[in-house]
Amino acid sequence: MISGARDKKLWVGVAISLVFLFFLFRKIDYGQLAAAFRSMEYRYLLPALFLTMVSYGLRAVRWRLLLMPLKATRIKNLFPATIIGYMANNLLPARLGEFVRAYALARSESLTTSAVFASLVIDRLCDGFTVLLILIIATFTVHLPPGMEKVQQTMELGGYITFGIYSVAVLFLLAMKRWTRGTLRLVTLLLKPLPERFSVKMVALLDAFMGGLRLSLRPAALGAVVLTSVAIWAAAIWPIDLTLRAFGIVLPAAASLFIMIFLVFAVMVPASPGYVGTYHAACVYGLMAFNIGKEQALSVALVMHAMNFFPVIFLGLWYLAKANLSLKGIREETEH
Repeated sequence: MISGARDKKLWVGVAISLVFLFFLFRKIDYGQLAAAFRSMEYRYLLPALFLTMVSYGLRAVRWRLLLMPLKATRIKNLFPATIIGYMANNLLPARLGEFVRAYALARSESLTTSAVFASLVIDRLCDGFTVLLILIIATFTVHLPPGMEKVQQTMELGGYITFGIYSVAVLFLLAMKRWTRGTLRLVTLLLKPLPERFSVKMVALLDAFMGGLRLSLRPAALGAVVLTSVAIWAAAIWPIDLTLRAFGIVLPAAASLFIMIFLVFAVMVPASPGYVGTYHAACVYGLMAFNIGKEQALSVALVMHAMNFFPVIFLGLWYLAKANLSLKGIREETEH
């Protein structure tokens, strides 16, 4: 049943990706697209790729900080698990990479998968609030050309919606942590209209999740998490500017923040593995807001997607083989 639901989501995502690709490549001047690639200066791409890898290394550092109350985990295990997880997100549907990432580290550090997965929920919340900070900065610093006011208003609306979602998530986690039994009873009541087997399993998973949730509230520990979160996203945003420069596009630094916001919202949209189509559309229409031609914007999107996804996929598969794991075997674990 779970596998069938995932397959359905996969095909829905593929259909959405195809729709985006159709509109992206419709009425494209392939001569201009080829000319944009011919004009590309490759010297900007190596530092962009290096910074992208640095951002993953910083993610491993932050993950270690979040796991510290549980165990002093090792970077030599955290970094491969991080890469394996992001590789799986690029290849598997339904963001199964988060489970794969938790499973890979739990196996190498002799921890329970539920406890490691609990740390990843906090990890994602850190990302969410950092993105909100980026959104606020972009809103006040980006100056779009005349006629793009609706785009800026849409971005602001997205910020309010995201803030609401993450605020609810934080409040729920706080309630679960402080009043675990009472919150679980409330969740059980809310899930009552659903099939009993599903609701019982969900409550059991939440209970196990909270049992593994650990977070240090010491100012030094929280400060380190905040600093690494900012560094992670700085290392992820800088390559956007470098890739733009490779195509001879020089925009204010705030433009890279603006495009990153588009990319973040794009990967939330259901799509095929690798966010094909949705990622490209976000980059293209984000650049077109600055009066960049569609062909040049599409060339930037194709290069950015390739740099962000293929190196991680190849490196992740190498780490997976090195750990004697397989995506098929890990995916089968999700069925139990």
